[in-house]
Amino acid sequence: MRSPSHTAQPGASAIRLGLRANWEQFALLVAVNAFVGATVGIERVLLPLLAERDFGLASRAAILSFIVSFGLVKAMANLFAGRISEQWGRKKVLVAGWLFALPVPVIILFAPSWGWVVLANMLLGINQGLCWSTTVIMKIDLVGPERRGLAMGLNEASGYLAVSAAAFVSGYLAGTLGLRETLFWMGEIIAVSGLLLSVLFVRESLHHVHVEARQTAGGHKRSFAEILLLTSWKDRALFSVSQAGMVNNLNDGMAWGLLPLYFASQGLSLERISFLAALYPAVWGSMQLVTGGLSDRTGRKWMIALGMLVQAAGIALFVAGSSFSTWAVAAVLLGLGTAMVYPTLLAAVGDVAHPSWRASAVGVYRLWRDGGYSVGALLAGGLADALGVRWAIGAIGGLTFLSGIIVATVMYETHRPIGAPQ
Repeated sequence: MRSPSHTAQPGASAIRLGLRANWEQFALLVAVNAFVGATVGIERVLLPLLAERDFGLASRAAILSFIVSFGLVKAMANLFAGRISEQWGRKKVLVAGWLFALPVPVIILFAPSWGWVVLANMLLGINQGLCWSTTVIMKIDLVGPERRGLAMGLNEASGYLAVSAAAFVSGYLAGTLGLRETLFWMGEIIAVSGLLLSVLFVRESLHHVHVEARQTAGGHKRSFAEILLLTSWKDRALFSVSQAGMVNNLNDGMAWGLLPLYFASQGLSLERISFLAALYPAVWGSMQLVTGGLSDRTGRKWMIALGMLVQAAGIALFVAGSSFSTWAVAAVLLGLGTAMVYPTLLAAVGDVAHPSWRASAVGVYRLWRDGGYSVGALLAGGLADALGVRWAIGAIGGLTFLSGIIVATVMYETHRPIGAPQ
């Protein structure tokens, strides 16, 4: 197989970095990432309810097993995607990710037992790890260093607005079509659309990396083991980012798996549960249009630290509240805090990592971040079975608060704000 650097591509003089110079491909990748987000969004309401109603699962830990498998597989796929995209090219990894999404709706439709649903979610984890990681990396490739926060805000906004829309629409369609039928039809339409866009219109972005690498100092070759240690522990900023990412998805795993069951136990209708399940990612997605670019102007560190604390406040309100309106406010706070954190974490990784090993660093960060789904599902499910759902939600909120304190005390600022003195 030929290296992507040797395939037909524009001459180096024709390649320009920047959002404006690459807006067409950037906009296309925003659209592709919306389809990636929608594939997981259709599960946000329906799978926990499917576990209870179709398969009769009573244990919260057993119900959340689909998130555990999803998180573990997605975390490893992230790591794999970052590394092989440096060797094979970004587009091939993106297309491969969509192929793993195609059988997921079919398996869920005909699943004779819950174990088949868990298997389907393992395939979905591969899809999310390969496709979402690659769209992130490609956007970082295209825009260069100046507008990295804005680029990540646009990327994550498209993905999580699609999560919200898919969660809302699927919840309403399920009342007419049924849980499994909704998952099937929406899932297949989304997967086929994302695959066709990626195959027919997305172009390779690895040659942009080569241009940026020649313009950036400090590009000596690093082994994968060195990148793994540097991103996970040795660099204070990358360590802070990795642990914050893990805790962020730890609380998202709790929100995905426990909150629909919690709201159902409080007597809310499927329509109201769908609204709350969609409200949180809707705020998360839309506010990233602001927070990503804002971090370019103000810096990364305090945006991340404050975002974790706002998330903790939202989770505490879920526990303290007892009405639909209070839980709606809590969902808004959780979404706002997550919007402050999510694109900023990715931008911070791009700030620190050299272009020559940036994709691998993004993969390591996303390994830790999406490993949080598994940790959160195991912890939340175990605590819910042992102590009750409210205690489980409260414990996750406490960990989120602690993560924000770690960022505030350990992380150094990774980005000189736009317009700041050189």
